[in-house]
Amino acid sequence: MLKYFYSMQKPVLVIKLGSAVISNNDGAINVSLIKKLVAEVVMLSQEYNIVMVSSGAVGSGKAFIKNYKGTLIERKAAAAVGNPILIRLYDRYFSKHGISVAQALCERHHFSNRLQFVQLKETFAEFWKHAIIPVVNENDLVSNVELKFSDNDELATLIAVGFDAETLIICTSVGGFMNDKKQIIPLVENIDTSIMGFVRSEKSSLGLGGMLSKLTFTRLATSLGIKVIMCGLNGANPLLNAINGRAGTTFIAKKSNLKARQKWLASGSITIGSIEVDKGAAKALNNRKSLLTVGIKKVNGQFADGEVVQLMNDEEEIIGVAKTKISSTDITKNLNQKNVIAAHADDIVIF
Repeated sequence: MLKYFYSMQKPVLVIKLGSAVISNNDGAINVSLIKKLVAEVVMLSQEYNIVMVSSGAVGSGKAFIKNYKGTLIERKAAAAVGNPILIRLYDRYFSKHGISVAQALCERHHFSNRLQFVQLKETFAEFWKHAIIPVVNENDLVSNVELKFSDNDELATLIAVGFDAETLIICTSVGGFMNDKKQIIPLVENIDTSIMGFVRSEKSSLGLGGMLSKLTFTRLATSLGIKVIMCGLNGANPLLNAINGRAGTTFIAKKSNLKARQKWLASGSITIGSIEVDKGAAKALNNRKSLLTVGIKKVNGQFADGEVVQLMNDEEEIIGVAKTKISSTDITKNLNQKNVIAAHADDIVIF
């Protein structure tokens, strides 16, 4: 049995496991795969402080919902039933290695509220201190549909960014990122239009996310200094092989000098609102200037002052996030005013 040792000096590794990866065709969890995966995570825990973001709760619980049709309320009920089933399975196999697990059900406000986010980080540090590996999922039971994470790719990315992770592993059923000939591309340095051109919009019947979602959040993570690896779980030691560049696709991290608070801003980007800026404002934001209302073309959604929203360019691409100085109503009222600040430079993160 490997002896777990704690150190805050160890880099953080976030591992995202989708429903399609850890489930059989009928939606039931692949127990033999979980057993293999746990053994490998235990080995990796010698070098990393690990966060596991695991789907599978709905698939584990839907058999208990009669005449299940997949409505929002049925998914909430299935997740509530399936979460304890899933965590017991992880606990069964991690305990054989002398490691305990903790279930962490997250909601958006855990990221958007600075105080709650700091407490979340401190709690995870306490987990690692006591050889406990957190297994994270969304709190589907109470999450409001407008404030839900788009999928666990987003949740894993927000954790990786907010926790200043070194590496984010996204496990996929196809084994990596493929080109148009269905060949896995081993290394991607830039997620440009040629890479985006390989994306197909399909998604699995079990999960919510597809490759477009994975690539979108991969671009966010790499732009903020996090290496992202997409890999499958087939064969022996799939995670170790992927980390060592022998399997899957590695997306190179960009250099990032963002401070902890700026990374929190990026990880806390609530998607209930967005601001579309013109080319002049986009250029100014890249030069670390504040966002003035005169440079805003359109406001989407309603938000109060102090909320974190996405920034979009005139091609509707996400270019960053900002903590607003004034509400969406006041921004709209002052679109033609030259000296009204919508968001201060210190509260803006450009990707």
